[in-house]
This record gives sequence, C-alpha cells and structure tokens, in this order.
Amino acid sequence: MSAHMTGAARRARAEAVRIRRATARDAKRLTKLVRDSRAYQGPYAPMIAGYRVGPDYIETHEVFVALGADDRVLGFYALLLAPAELDLMFVADAAQGLGVGRLLIEHMIGAAADTGISAVRIVSHPPAEGFYLSVGARRIGTVPANPPAVTWDRPELMIQVT
Repeated sequence: MSAHMTGAARRARAEAVRIRRATARDAKRLTKLVRDSRAYQGPYAPMIAGYRVGPDYIETHEVFVALGADDRVLGFYALLLAPAELDLMFVADAAQGLGVGRLLIEHMIGAAADTGISAVRIVSHPPAEGFYLSVGARRIGTVPANPPAVTWDRPELMIQVT
C-alpha cells in the first residue's frame, strides 16, 4: 500500500493491528526487525551492529508489540519508566506509512499515563524526528554523538502524556 493512503484506508488497515505485551518468545522476531530496518543502513549501521532485543530485556521492561492479522510483527516499542523514556521503537519496513507507528505512540502514551508518567523523553534516530513531531512531540535539545556506535548527534524530544 502507498504511504499516501487516505485516512479512511489507514484506519481500516490499522483496525487489523493488535498490540500486546511482548514476551520472551518474541525476542528473535524483535531482534530481526531491528537488524533488518532500512533506517539503520549506511552511516547508521554501526548503531545496531550485533544489536539484540533479548528475553531478559523484554521481561524487565515495558515492551509492546504490534501484530498484523496474520500474527506478523509490524512494530514494537519499549518504554522505560524511571526516568520515563521511549527506549526503542521500530516499525517493520513493509508496515511503514500504514499508521502502525501512530498506533504504537498512542498505546505508549496510554501505558505511560496508566503508571502516572506525565511526559516521555525520546532520543530520536535523526530521520525519525519528523514522525515524532507529527505525533505531538516537541524538540527540547540535542544529544551529542557517542562514538563508536553513535557517530552523529540525535534530536532530543519530549511528548506530553497528561
């Protein structure tokens, strides 16, 4: 489907998406989604080289996965509670532009609100900044590069929960 779908088509497609708490059994599929992401090719590749979303990470953090009607992983996010930060958020390349990211952000805001969090920090992958701004985040600064894995500055944003 085109990234330029109508709102009605996007909503219809989004209705087939189910978000649930990730389990340790999801670890390999989440790791594959991260490693296969086109957003982290070229100069961004070192950041995810060897990256792993392990069962231990899933069990100790607020990790939620978006699944399609066929149980295919469409995306996921990880919310750290103290301090409140969106640690990971990935949408499968094939699901880009279908509203999955927006559904994950809405879910994350609800999950954060349920725990009493009023705002969530986001250190964004530079190409994703526009997406976060479009879902209500505001830029609050820049996180400097941290070589060797992160050799570029990253936008720092905040999204209000309440």
